[in-house]
Amino acid sequence: MLEAYGPLAYELTAQPDEAGVLQVLRRWFTRPEGRLGYGTALIAESQEGRVGLLVRYAGDDAERLDHPLRGHLRALGHPGDFPTEGRPGELYLDALAVAPAARGQGVGRQLLAAAKAEAQARGLRGAALLVEPGNPAQRLYERAGFQVRGRLQLPGHTGAHLDLFWSASTSP
Repeated sequence: MLEAYGPLAYELTAQPDEAGVLQVLRRWFTRPEGRLGYGTALIAESQEGRVGLLVRYAGDDAERLDHPLRGHLRALGHPGDFPTEGRPGELYLDALAVAPAARGQGVGRQLLAAAKAEAQARGLRGAALLVEPGNPAQRLYERAGFQVRGRLQLPGHTGAHLDLFWSASTSP
């Protein structure tokens, strides 16, 4: 999860170092609630173990899922007024990471396909994500059909907002 969020993980956790960030992320992941809890995660596994992670949630749930994170930041004296990234009617892909040894083996593509199938099964009109400028994963997202629709300012970062929409007859 730290790899997927990069520098934003320090902002989200309000921790000054990697050890603190990892401690907070581990604590949040063990809970079902919140956008960083295990309830939002798809895990890709192979014979080597866990090789990929996709954190996703319905945009309709974004405010509720952000509530614990906002409370954590405010309790530490930080502003909790970051923009909600997920939009109603869409599946928001919050973080995607593939273990270095598994890259180039289709793990990311499989996680994106699973997310698309889930979104369609839930009757959502599309999926969306943010990607940092220069992130090589943007090529993967564009090959999967995502298109840049704009930019969103996050604490200390501006990410390209990519969307993928489909018609009711589109198959995953």
